[in-house]
Amino acid sequence: MTLRFGAGIAIAMLALSGCVAPQAGAPLRDREASRGMAPTRSTSSPGVEILSPVRQPHESPPAPIAPAVPPVGAKASAVGVRAGVPVAMLGIQADEARAALAAFRLSCPGLIRRTDASGLTRGDDWRPACAAATGWRDGDAAGFFSRWFEAAVVGDGRAFATGYYEPEIAGSRARRAGYDVPVYRRPPDLIEADLGQFAPDLKGRKIRGQARDGKLTLYPDRAAIEAGALRGRGLELAWAADPIEFFFLQVQGSGRLRLPDGGVMRIGYDSQNGRDYVGIGGLMKARGLLGPGQSSMQGIMAWLRAHPEEGQAIMDENKSFVFFRELTGAGPIGAMGVAVTGRTSVAADPAFVPLGAPVFLALDRSEATGLWVAQDTGGAIKGANRFDTFWGAGDDARSTAGGMSGRGQAWLLLPIGTVARLNGAGDGGADPRP
Repeated sequence: MTLRFGAGIAIAMLALSGCVAPQAGAPLRDREASRGMAPTRSTSSPGVEILSPVRQPHESPPAPIAPAVPPVGAKASAVGVRAGVPVAMLGIQADEARAALAAFRLSCPGLIRRTDASGLTRGDDWRPACAAATGWRDGDAAGFFSRWFEAAVVGDGRAFATGYYEPEIAGSRARRAGYDVPVYRRPPDLIEADLGQFAPDLKGRKIRGQARDGKLTLYPDRAAIEAGALRGRGLELAWAADPIEFFFLQVQGSGRLRLPDGGVMRIGYDSQNGRDYVGIGGLMKARGLLGPGQSSMQGIMAWLRAHPEEGQAIMDENKSFVFFRELTGAGPIGAMGVAVTGRTSVAADPAFVPLGAPVFLALDRSEATGLWVAQDTGGAIKGANRFDTFWGAGDDARSTAGGMSGRGQAWLLLPIGTVARLNGAGDGGADPRP
């Protein structure tokens, strides 16, 4: 599965202005007592102890509820990059450091090979850290990040984070009683065009459509597909039992089908019909359909079930429709082509964050405060310091992701010397080893 659309269209984008309100009573998990709440102490000179606020509940001015979508072609270099606090002062904890180091190792081939769309780094910048990561002791994973990286602030650094997860819903490989919702594979007549091949200022922008009479036209929208536009073409990959659950699985971009025999079929994003995504939570809020405490994913689903006809019409206003493929092996798979990990992987805008780079978030949601690795992207995750945190699968992941809306500060971890190079103070990329 590539989570490009689900991490790409996070649960949070269902609600007004692209985020959901925290679910009433959403647990902060047991880890609240052990992570994110205790300040870190460091020493800048002998006998002087400084209290670092990085892991405390963050009280900086909150990020906008609806972050502005950056203009076409905007990237990190345009908003400015400056040095942040020393990495050792971030208060990276041992458990998150070990998980992040494992994720970073998986990301290294892509970091070195891929062109960094943000313009912040070059492939060779990452070689020293990637070489060191191979043999670094997991027991000193936090030391790895302190040794090989510097913290950078992109723009004003004000972060806005939502959440996504890998849902599990009832499904069947074959159509049978109670399983009537088709899960379609990618149609062969769906065409994807890279606009950057036609105009340099459109680099990174793509459109999808259908070829008819020598012209590229719009592909059928959600309502047309659900009304049978693809019926009879043998495109059914599987069948889901619940149209509302499947709608939300499409929002996530990947998931698991719990089969009648007790087995599990994992499916992942394989494309979408090229139509714009519309967050139905925003529509419902604007129309006064959601009361206080109802704008979480769970609240939206409850309303849709209580109003089936109106609910179907509202879901059809999201014209985007996702196509899937079956997944085997490790997963789910993010935009870098490697497996993403719950509470470690985060989706980001590659125009502002190099895919594969570590990111430290200090948020007003302690369970999301800590070290992450940017291994995914998403159609709704746009702009500097906009992140979508991945929480894995299961009920806990669903609850946390469904109510995640965190604001605070972000530090991007870059190879030592990068900030100086970007600001004209040297070539950067220095090897920090003595």
